[in-house]
Amino acid sequence: MFQIIFNELSAAEMSALPKKMQLDLLAEFQILPEDLDHLDAKHFGVIEREGKKLYRYRAKDYRIYFEQTSEGVTIHRVLHKNTFRDFLFRSKLPGSEDQALGGTREFWKLIDEGKKTRKA
Repeated sequence: MFQIIFNELSAAEMSALPKKMQLDLLAEFQILPEDLDHLDAKHFGVIEREGKKLYRYRAKDYRIYFEQTSEGVTIHRVLHKNTFRDFLFRSKLPGSEDQALGGTREFWKLIDEGKKTRKA
């Protein structure tokens, strides 16, 4: 069975949003395992480190960061787009957004915070 699993941190980020926004984001985040084989660049990005892939999905003004697991997908973070836009601006990172994020310790620290929390 394919599941979407929120860790404790991403569940808290979602629950902090207004209910209508939560429903809108979940309605837009329609993903199947085969979607990850043929990513739509308009909505998806891939961030890689040490052979591991983390996916970014753009939904409205939010970015959903997740990885594929044997159960389905685990969502690590749900962040407003300006979070990373501000980060990139301050860091003045060259190249594409995903490429730049993949090469920064600060980004992976943010993701690892979510990984270290219990599943919600």
